[in-house]
Amino acid sequence: MKVILDIDKLLVEGRLTKAEHARLREFAAEDTGSLAFNILIGFGVVATAGGTLALLGSAAASVVLGIVLSVAGITIRAGFIRRWGALGSILVLVGSIMASGGIIIATEGGVAGFLIVTGLCLAGGIWAKSGLLVAMGALALSATAGAAMTYGHAEYALVIRQPAVTVALFSLSSWVAYMLSLRLPSDYQRLAVVFARTSLLLVNLGFWVGSLWGDSLWRQTDVWDLRGGEVIPDWVFVIAWAVGLVATGVWAVRRNKRWVVNLLAVFGAIHFYTQYFERLGASPGSILMGGLVAVCIAVAIARYNASLKAPMLGLER
Repeated sequence: MKVILDIDKLLVEGRLTKAEHARLREFAAEDTGSLAFNILIGFGVVATAGGTLALLGSAAASVVLGIVLSVAGITIRAGFIRRWGALGSILVLVGSIMASGGIIIATEGGVAGFLIVTGLCLAGGIWAKSGLLVAMGALALSATAGAAMTYGHAEYALVIRQPAVTVALFSLSSWVAYMLSLRLPSDYQRLAVVFARTSLLLVNLGFWVGSLWGDSLWRQTDVWDLRGGEVIPDWVFVIAWAVGLVATGVWAVRRNKRWVVNLLAVFGAIHFYTQYFERLGASPGSILMGGLVAVCIAVAIARYNASLKAPMLGLER
C-alpha cells in the first residue's frame, strides 16, 4: 500500500518528530534512487531493442523480441519485485508494445491483428498490473471499430469511422469493467477501473464525432466520405450525448465518482462549444457568451472538487 504524505508539513504542524521526519526522508531517498536506477536500465533496454529492430527491419523479429522482453519482465517482477519491480514493468510494457507493433504490421492493420493486440495488452497489463497496458488494450479494441489518431505537421486528427458502434461497444465495456471492479481483489480493481474510464472516454469521443457527421454505418465505402449517406443523422447524436451526459453525471454525483464527474464536465463543455459554434458561428457575441459559460463551468468544477474530501486510503472506484 502506498500512502502520500507531506512530511515537511507534518513536521511544521508538530505531528512528526524530527527523528521520524529524518527517518522517512531516508526511506524516500532509497526508493527514489532505486527507481532512478531501474528507469536508467529500462531506457538502455529500450534503446538496445529499438536499435536491434531497426537493423533487422522485420515484423516477425519485433514480435519475437517483444515476447522475450515481456517474459523477462514478468519473471523479474515475480522474483525480484522489491528491487527490480520498476525494471520488470518497463520490460513488460516495452515488450508488449513491440510485439503489438509487429502484429499490426504483419496483419496489415486488420481487425484480427487489433483483436490479438487487445488480448496481448490486457494479458500483459494483468500480469504486470500495468494500468497503461490495460488502457492500451481498450484503445486497440477501438481500432477494430475504425478509431484512429493521426498526426501531420503541427496537426492532430481524431478519426472514428463508426461512431454508433463505438458508443455502443464502449458503453457496454465500461459498464462491465466497472461491475467487475466491485468484485475483484484490490490488486485488480484499479485495472478494471482504468479500463472502464478509458472506455468512457471513447464513448464521449464517439458521440463527439457522431454529433458532427452522423453515421453512415454499413454504407461506408473504402473512400470514406464524412457526409456520405448518413443512416443516423448528427442531431440524434447531439440529443443522445446530452441525455447521456446528464444521466451519467447524476449517477456519478450520487455515487461520489469524482473522476467521472470531471470527465463529464469537460465533455459537457466540449459538447456545448461544438454545437454552439457549429450553429451560431464565431462572432464577438458568441465568443463572449462562450467565455462566460466556460468560466461558470470552471467555477462549478472547482466548487464540486472542493466539496469532496479525498480519501486518505483506499481506491476510488
